[in-house]
Amino acid sequence: MALKVGIICAGDSELEPFLNHIQNCTATKKAMLKFYEGKINNISVVALYSGVCNVNAAVAAQILIDSFSVNTIISAGTAGGIEKTVKVFDTIISTQLAYHDVADDILVEFHPWLPSIYFNADEKLLAAAKKMVQNQAVNHPVIFGKMVTGESFIDKNMREIINKKYAPLSVDMESASIAHVCYVNNIPFISIRTITDTASHSGVENFEQNCSKASVISKDIVLAFLKELKNNS
Repeated sequence: MALKVGIICAGDSELEPFLNHIQNCTATKKAMLKFYEGKINNISVVALYSGVCNVNAAVAAQILIDSFSVNTIISAGTAGGIEKTVKVFDTIISTQLAYHDVADDILVEFHPWLPSIYFNADEKLLAAAKKMVQNQAVNHPVIFGKMVTGESFIDKNMREIINKKYAPLSVDMESASIAHVCYVNNIPFISIRTITDTASHSGVENFEQNCSKASVISKDIVLAFLKELKNNS
């Protein structure tokens, strides 16, 4: 089966760096979303911005699977740093993802009956990402580890609570829900998010100031990752 990759960004500024790289691009509107379909380095891709929050991201992911037949999905764009050593413009690649605002038993005891509270990144995608870093295919700092997702921008007190329970590297508002949709559809998934704000550089103003640069970095790493996937396919 030929590789076809869905790329989901939360906002338009996170998607914008990808658009100049999509060759023979066509746009299709569904569910008030615009899907940009074409090729990047001879890999078929469908990219969009879903809008912020879990439901918007989940809607986008399911449409990518049902209407565009993607067989891999990447969550790209930006995130907030949680772990104290994580710096602005570091890029986090997910090994595991969880919701930080969903009770622990909800997804374990009920649909989709997870073995733990975490959604695991696809092993083959993770191996390709690690090989990309080992081959020095990117010029930006990359860290592998846990991510968490929830429906709010994180302040200092919430950052401490999340760090104590989950010890994640980053937090965002979409990645776990995309992982959730991919899990129930048996679609390989990975998240590649670049940090805009940290405990020492927190707040919406830092996110807004750093979003454009972080989005370009995330794009650079996703493109290098796609090249590695192409080499392995």
